[in-house]
Amino acid sequence: MTITIQQAIDTIISAVPGAPPHDTVDTVKIGDPAQPLTGIVTTFLATCEVIEQASQLGANLIITHEPIFYNHRDEVDWLADKPVYEAKRRLIEQHRLVIWRFHDLLHTLKPDPTVAGLLEELGWAAVALPEQPHICRIPSMPLREVALRAKARLGIANLRVVGDLDMACRGIAVLPGCPGRGAQIGALAQPEVDVVITGEISEWETSEYVRDATRLNQGKGLLVLGHAASEEPGMRWVTPWLQARLPGIAIRFVPTGTLFHWV
Repeated sequence: MTITIQQAIDTIISAVPGAPPHDTVDTVKIGDPAQPLTGIVTTFLATCEVIEQASQLGANLIITHEPIFYNHRDEVDWLADKPVYEAKRRLIEQHRLVIWRFHDLLHTLKPDPTVAGLLEELGWAAVALPEQPHICRIPSMPLREVALRAKARLGIANLRVVGDLDMACRGIAVLPGCPGRGAQIGALAQPEVDVVITGEISEWETSEYVRDATRLNQGKGLLVLGHAASEEPGMRWVTPWLQARLPGIAIRFVPTGTLFHWV
């Protein structure tokens, strides 16, 4: 059965309790959603490489978690004379793609796919606390080993760690993305949490809280994975959820990949 891209988007929205949220960023960013759907690519962020790969796979809908035009709401007036924006827009139009953002709605799902996906890839889904699914209790291991495990299981070359690398860790709070200092420090303030694993920080906030905690012998640690490394597992995790609601449609996850070089 042939459906349009808009019908697929509507099906996804209708499957999320309480949708659509007020003032959401989960809108079509570019393209004609009235065209027949040929396939879907899910991704953390629709880079030029992801756009090209989606076209090669025969997909004409990209479901992206993060914005494509360099700001949260994908406002483009300020980009009108910027050559990179113009070239990326032409690339999308050339391949007749539609890009729809799946951010606010995704985070309202229970469990939050970004948390569930990261815990699964870290191998700690089975030890998450039922009442606080973003917190898990692991066998005691040094902070250094927690960091090395994250690097190995997520396939990332580098991450940043704050805290005593030899401190024993059992309680891990997983906070993907950029939840902000309130969520990060709030988690660290809980007695049962030894380490927060997150995507991004402001460097004068959570990292400094952990520096002071270490100096004051309060035994706290912080792992900063990078935003993409922390949330890509969630977009991979949610792909089967989408397949169950759009049977017969080819849906593939395409990773965004590592952005930064370390020199």
